[in-house]
Amino acid sequence: MGIFDGIRDAIFGKAQAATVAPTPEVVPPTAPDVVPPTAPVEAPAPTPTPAAPPAQPTTVPPAAPTPAATTVDIAKVLDESVAASGQQLDWRKSIVDLMKTLGFDSSLAHRKALATELGYAGDMADSATMNTWLHKQVMDKLVASGGRLSGL
Repeated sequence: MGIFDGIRDAIFGKAQAATVAPTPEVVPPTAPDVVPPTAPVEAPAPTPTPAAPPAQPTTVPPAAPTPAATTVDIAKVLDESVAASGQQLDWRKSIVDLMKTLGFDSSLAHRKALATELGYAGDMADSATMNTWLHKQVMDKLVASGGRLSGL
């Protein structure tokens, strides 16, 4: 798993944890149809046959989420993370603060690894340019993954 995947999973996972996960529905077993034999009085009693074992309960998995249900308000998740951290982080403009907001290592080495992962072709010695590019790429990829940026 790459660094971007971790960032995406952290944001989308926090949003999913905020919603209640549906529990699987258990369908009770149905009893086999039992029809009492109707026989004339003078007929011998039928030979009993072993009863079928009771049917096992069936677990029905919850329905898969629809694409509309997987849209995550990225800004809301990140703002809540910043508030919980107690730090002053500007994730809207800084890739370093974005990574810190989510608890990721924001060192230059990790940002260079993220830049390589995302296909950065510029000079990695120019960290300011790389950081600006990284922030834009991460935001674009989060939106492409089903996120929504409100208030940005």
